[in-house]
Amino acid sequence: MTAKRKAERKEGRNMPPAKDSLYSRLGGYDAIAAVVDDLLVRLRDDPKLRRFWTSPRSTDSNNRERQLAVDFIAAAAGGPTFYLGRDMKTSHKGMGIDREDYAAFTRHLGATLAKFNVAERERGDVMVFIASLEKDIVEK
Repeated sequence: MTAKRKAERKEGRNMPPAKDSLYSRLGGYDAIAAVVDDLLVRLRDDPKLRRFWTSPRSTDSNNRERQLAVDFIAAAAGGPTFYLGRDMKTSHKGMGIDREDYAAFTRHLGATLAKFNVAERERGDVMVFIASLEKDIVEK
């Protein structure tokens, strides 16, 4: 890495993602945003999971939730995005998410990734990452 790139990283400037990063292999920001949009519809329509969206919420709150999800995934996948939200444990504390809820979530995620023809390697990497979050999200 050049001295200039080291200085940019130290200053916190956005740097392009590595070509072999999961972010790049998934197709970048727009592809991740499209997956999140499809996934959120599936989750909100699921009879088991829709309870997490039953309280009246403003359009702004829904948009913020979507943006945080996109930013979290993009940053975790090695993209140049900064995630400014809370950690997963804090974000989901008190929601009563159980293992069955998480299993339903992962099934919907798998279906969304299949819909977008995400390659097996990338799909596997995403699912391994999602599995690593379970301990911070599941309460029961």
